[in-house]
Amino acid sequence: MDARQRPRRVAPPAVGQAGAPRVLQAGDALPLPIRHTNLIFSALFAASLAYLMRRWREKIRSSTPLHVVDLTEILSVFGLVASLIYLLSFFGIAFVQSIVSSSDEDEDFLVGPPAAPGPAPCGHLGGAEGVVPEKMPEEDEEIVASVVAGKVPSYVLETRLGDCRRAAGLRREAVRRITGRQIEGLPLDGFDYASILGQCCELPVGYVQLPVGIAGPLLLDGQRFYVPMATTEGCLVASTNRGCKAIAESGGATSVVLRDAMTRAPVARFPTARRAAELKAFLEDPANFDTLSVVFNRSSRFGRLQGVQCAMAGRNLYMRFSCSTGDAMGMNMISKGVQNVLDYLQDDFPDMDVISISGNFCSDKKPAAVNWIEGRGKSVVCEAVIKEEIVKKVLKTNVQSLVELNVIKNLAGSAVAGALGGFNAHASNIVTAIFIATGQDPAQNVESSQCITMLEAVNDGKDLHISVTMPSIEVGTVGGGTQLASQSACLDLLGVKGANRESPGSNARLLATVVAGGVLAGELSLLSALAAGQLVKSHMKYNRSSRDMSKAASLSS
Repeated sequence: MDARQRPRRVAPPAVGQAGAPRVLQAGDALPLPIRHTNLIFSALFAASLAYLMRRWREKIRSSTPLHVVDLTEILSVFGLVASLIYLLSFFGIAFVQSIVSSSDEDEDFLVGPPAAPGPAPCGHLGGAEGVVPEKMPEEDEEIVASVVAGKVPSYVLETRLGDCRRAAGLRREAVRRITGRQIEGLPLDGFDYASILGQCCELPVGYVQLPVGIAGPLLLDGQRFYVPMATTEGCLVASTNRGCKAIAESGGATSVVLRDAMTRAPVARFPTARRAAELKAFLEDPANFDTLSVVFNRSSRFGRLQGVQCAMAGRNLYMRFSCSTGDAMGMNMISKGVQNVLDYLQDDFPDMDVISISGNFCSDKKPAAVNWIEGRGKSVVCEAVIKEEIVKKVLKTNVQSLVELNVIKNLAGSAVAGALGGFNAHASNIVTAIFIATGQDPAQNVESSQCITMLEAVNDGKDLHISVTMPSIEVGTVGGGTQLASQSACLDLLGVKGANRESPGSNARLLATVVAGGVLAGELSLLSALAAGQLVKSHMKYNRSSRDMSKAASLSS
């Protein structure tokens, strides 16, 4: 975190001493000195305007020129202008900040023509300010030798050379010489290294090739989606494709987004637990929400505070902020908003010692009950009714076997294992494959894969109702890896590329429903394979090195 964004840390005054912090009361919108100043200037503005209006009316009635003024009128004009300038600067700053905000995610929402194609410059990642860099050798051989000898840091190559592809190649050669290992199988050419500079990957030496398969069509909410999946696991795409076929031939699936809110939870320490409880009460008081929203929302045009939930551990207070983030996944967006609130609170709680902008009560990239219960990102439920004849013809099993298997395996078996949000067959398989293909953060598959799969016999036991409930799907269609060429193409295939101008956030929500729909198809197919005893047989037959893969198509038929 940048030093300019780090919250101030003020030593807490002793309890009972003069200068001890004032406790905020419910309904307080601003610190007391600021409120008094606002009242003074507001009164000055009103009084000056009233006096001048009265004087001008008298002059008009007496035919006195308006430009003939006395000392009192001059002072009134001065007071009017001064108070107007103050009030505009104070109350207009949040509005101006919301317009000129430089949020990384916000910039992806700007309406305008795309930038002209061409390599991005490599010179914006400069070194420490005030440090004059040592002269860079001109020849490649000399540069590599300098990197190997430690004279030139590897991380400055892009900045100093201004050529990202050349920098990656020289770094790769330096690594080869230092380690003595050949990395010939790692491709170097054919990748736009400028596109990852400063946002996706540092110190690149190549890129990893990953095959992308297409499952579908997935008939979801009346639309047909062809779902890209990047994976190295054989049978995964074919199996998901079979599930998509069963869903489509049964009339399709439907989905609903229950909640859309990213979270960030800073942790602060207080001198006493009582002081921590006082701030907890203030943050959770509905009367203070509007004030907190104004402070939070000024950091972004699209981040909007939805709520604050607090938890305590001794004198440590964990504050879980939830906010909508438009079409961005939103971690940067919410972090900036939270920092604004912490800076604001510091004025009235100077004894608040902010330990970290993230206190793990968020909770990001870790299995956590709070995400399973409260949700994080997009909370989605997806369901379908699979007809009896489709279960027999496409899935090669029967409804009763599937229902019994789900209870014993996904519900009871996961409970025996002490699973946390893992009441499913293999949700993370589909989530991770779609995440990689569409430029999401793969590490967030931890909470995004939390899922409970439910199967029931319906229509007098003839048909199968299947649903997946996923409370923490964390996706975005702008920012991060979504702007890379391959990932952008996969998002475009789904029709969710970039930001939705008419309805901000709808593209990201649609992507979340596609993820849930893909999981629904994957669960349906794998459970069917298990119920029919086909899993080991199919993997031994089709998931082994073989040049003849024509028979693998039977999984999707």
